[in-house]
Amino acid sequence: MYAIVEDSGTQIRMREGDVLLVDLREVPENAKDVVFDRVVMVSAESGGDRSIGKPYVNGASVKAEIVDREIKGDKIDVIKFKRRKGYRRKQGHRQRYMKVRVASIAS
Repeated sequence: MYAIVEDSGTQIRMREGDVLLVDLREVPENAKDVVFDRVVMVSAESGGDRSIGKPYVNGASVKAEIVDREIKGDKIDVIKFKRRKGYRRKQGHRQRYMKVRVASIAS
């Protein structure tokens, strides 16, 4: 069984046991789980039973265990340049992620 979940403007395919990087979010210090409730679609692996939401599936959720609270992604350089004008700007960015393991999918 897998689910497609909307999170921070992106759609992520989640299966039970998958370890994924999702955008960092505010969670209490003692929290061990995260619940994704904006489920767009739930389907069986064989492609048989499928539920598609309008826009979300009613009563469906994905529960995930927090593996690591904060991980930084790769460095991205943002460069602006205009030739012959002496204009150069360089800025770096590292996205912050949370590492989770999908525990269960409830439809």
